[in-house]
Amino acid sequence: MNDASERERVVVIDDDYAMRLSCRKILEKLGFEVETFDGGAPGLEAVARLNPSLVVVDLKMPGMSGMEVIPRVREINADIVIVVITGYATIDTAVDAMKSGAYDFLPKPFSPEELRLIVNRGLERRRLALRGRQAEMERELLKRRFVSFVSHQLQSPLSAVHQYLSVLQRLEGSADVAAKRREWHERCLRRIEDLQALIRDWLTLAKLEGQCLAQRRVRVDLREAVQAVLAGNAEIAAANQVSLESRLPDGECAVTGDPNCVSVLLDNLITNAIKYNRPGGRVTLAVAPSGDEIEIAVSDTGAGIPEEVRPLLFQEFFRGDPGASGTGLGLAICRKVAAEMGGSIRVESVVGEGSTFRVRLLAWREPAQREP
Repeated sequence: MNDASERERVVVIDDDYAMRLSCRKILEKLGFEVETFDGGAPGLEAVARLNPSLVVVDLKMPGMSGMEVIPRVREINADIVIVVITGYATIDTAVDAMKSGAYDFLPKPFSPEELRLIVNRGLERRRLALRGRQAEMERELLKRRFVSFVSHQLQSPLSAVHQYLSVLQRLEGSADVAAKRREWHERCLRRIEDLQALIRDWLTLAKLEGQCLAQRRVRVDLREAVQAVLAGNAEIAAANQVSLESRLPDGECAVTGDPNCVSVLLDNLITNAIKYNRPGGRVTLAVAPSGDEIEIAVSDTGAGIPEEVRPLLFQEFFRGDPGASGTGLGLAICRKVAAEMGGSIRVESVVGEGSTFRVRLLAWREPAQREP
């Protein structure tokens, strides 16, 4: 059980003193905090004040009966588990109690083990329900934050483009317009490119969340994938004065996965390695077999990543350098892509020397070699 500060509270409502005492002893041995009351009215007042996890109530009591207590407890807090006990047990009374909101029914006389079993089972159900509700609330909050953040990210470049075009419109016919037009058109294009990148990454992330991006499990030749991604990033690497190189094994070099996912994964890692490198730096993409997997390592010679930042790298919208361009979704996408293909990703970094992102994916096996 939990420590005293976290003990779950149980309220027992029964007009029989011996039954109250018996329930208290049994439940306190289990580690619960137990309060007992001899009637429905004082019991309900205690439930409202103490907010217990579980209520044990006798159906037949003078004054307010247990059947009247059940719906009132539900009104106070629908999460409270209600266990009904009675010496006049019938199928009809059990059904009526369940319809009113009781969790379970225990006829008298009952053994300590029967009470322990029904109470533990009811509380476990309550814990699961509360955890599920908390997880749902957290997901909803995360979704709202995500939408809010994306809306802000979309609004920022759109506002900038609108501002540039508005100023250009006001300058029409003036001496400054010719000089400004080319510069601000280029700014607009860069902002629109940022917008397109955000939308593209957002759609990719949405597909991954829906588990509908990596729909195929086929042989993906890493030689072809690596050559394609290096060729696609050669121009941006040259513009940043960064050299690209690859190291591939002599033998088999294929993984099991989705070709599009592998391309997205490699492209995001290479793009990041170029962006956060230094002029004159180097990006190395190395592929090596490792048992039933193939490891893909993308290394750069940039400034490195501080240790306190590394746990945040794969979170959505996180950027180690807030001033850097990009959507902050690249590494989150890499993590989800790797996981969807049954792989993993981790980072190693030395501040001042550079970083290496290591991805492990399942090596391709011919169908005839697979276990039945």
